[in-house]
This record gives sequence, structure tokens and C-alpha cells, in this order.
Amino acid sequence: MAISFIRIDDRIIHGQVVTRWMSERKCDGVVAVDDPSATNPVLAKMLKSAVPLPLKGFVMTEEEIIQKWSKIVESKRQYFLIARSPATLVRIFESGVNFISEIKELNVGPMSVREGAKKYGKNLSMIPEEEEAFDVLQQKGMTISFQLVPDSKRRTWDELKAEGGE
Repeated sequence: MAISFIRIDDRIIHGQVVTRWMSERKCDGVVAVDDPSATNPVLAKMLKSAVPLPLKGFVMTEEEIIQKWSKIVESKRQYFLIARSPATLVRIFESGVNFISEIKELNVGPMSVREGAKKYGKNLSMIPEEEEAFDVLQQKGMTISFQLVPDSKRRTWDELKAEGGE
């Protein structure tokens, strides 16, 4: 299994990922998928530098991960797969990146307040496209949990939907 952890996080690679989650899960590197970050050389370099050495950090566009997926899963290394939005995961999955066969758990971290977003709690707001994407991922067999760090309270997508947000 080349993917040891899958996360949605609007900050992509940052302290909570590299200090807390990497101490809980096997990790030899991080594969971040976000077109705006990957196409901005300064931002891509900054995100890669947040991954502590000797671990590897990659920031890829959706097209790049589609092209490189077979090489990633054939690796003996264990990677975190991180995207800014669940819609990104749906798009790459539907294009042949079968991360669900690697690991069926999706961890969701912070998703910031934006225009048109429904608030589901502290650090968690979603636009309708993201809500739909979580539904699609769940229908495809993923277990979706919302948890900022390993020792914080864990909530499921079904629990959050039942509460309805505000």
C-alpha cells in the first residue's frame, strides 16, 4: 500500500500534517494535489519545504497525478495524499486515480469560511460542490471523518449532514 493517509485540508501542507499526523501514520512523503498551488512556483516550493527532510514533498496538478499514479502506487514508499477540496479527489478518481483501493479512509481537516459556504463547526465550512463531492466519495466506499488532529474529536460525514450546518 503506497498511500497511508488521505486528507482534505485547505492549507494543504502545514504544521498539523507534518507534526501530528505524520507521528501517527507511516509516511515517507507527501503528495499534494492542487492545480493553483502546483502551477505557482513560489507556492509549490513553499509547500514542499514544509515537509521535513528526509521525507519527500510533491505538489502536483490533477493532470500530473493522473499521469504519475501508477508510479506512485508501485513505490515501496508510503505517501500522504492531500487535496484542498474533496471535488479534486472526485475528479482524479473519475480519471483513473483509484486511491480508494489503497485506503478507504478520508480524513478532513480545516475548510475555511467562504462565500456561499455552509458552516458545520469551527474550522469547517463547505460549498455545495464540496458537500456533493463528500457524498460521491462516500458512495464509492470511503469512510469520511472530520478531525483536525489525532487527539481531537472525530465526526463522520453522516453526523455532520444530520446536523445540517448553518
